[in-house]
Amino acid sequence: MGESRSDLLAWLNELLQINYTKIEQCGTGAAYCQILDSIYLDIPMTRVKMNARHEYEFIANFKVMQNVFKAKRIEKPIPVEKLVKCKMQDNLEFMQWMKRFWDTNYPGHPYDPVARRRGQATDTPATLAPLAARATATPGAGSGRSGGKTPISGHRAGSATAVRHEAVAELQAQLKEMSTHLEGLEKERDFYFAKLRDIEILVQNQMEDLAKDGREDTTLNEIQKILYSTEDGFEVPEGGVPQGDEEETF
Repeated sequence: MGESRSDLLAWLNELLQINYTKIEQCGTGAAYCQILDSIYLDIPMTRVKMNARHEYEFIANFKVMQNVFKAKRIEKPIPVEKLVKCKMQDNLEFMQWMKRFWDTNYPGHPYDPVARRRGQATDTPATLAPLAARATATPGAGSGRSGGKTPISGHRAGSATAVRHEAVAELQAQLKEMSTHLEGLEKERDFYFAKLRDIEILVQNQMEDLAKDGREDTTLNEIQKILYSTEDGFEVPEGGVPQGDEEETF
């Protein structure tokens, strides 16, 4: 038997200085990421959206967490598809495991959670419904009859239409938000790729100058190895360095 929901929430709120009221809120992935940061102090908290409200944001948080598990060689599987649905039981069981992991691995150093997340807002709503769930569940609110029969009453039909329009409007707003978020990610990608390209050119020029004199530099060689390194399942296209980021998947 693990710790109760109330015990876990009290511990979590104290550790991270947040105000979660339901264990389901952990389904955003943000709290799990910062628990790990309290242990290792090297989690990229700027990439963690503490007030995530949509499933694509939850998944991005869990991607950060999966990368940490891989880097730290933590062999516990992360049931992302279950956790992002923000169901109580799934998140309770995983949080119980996280608490045991923290008890075992926390080294006891001081931890400032607000500073580590650079003051990000943490106002995750107490009731969360992932994007996919809302998209399918909301329109059904006006279809209470069995057998798929259309209600005879014009009032009920009008109510169902209004609900559908409201659902469409909500989805359109979410799509706009996702597009804005994606545009920001693409700009960030291009910014860092440009920096890497400048470093690559500088290293190449230095190495060519050294090669003319029959010399080489170990540090430059190591930098070049890092620039051209790849992950399993990814190959550098013919012609050199890829002109964009590789796509990571779960």
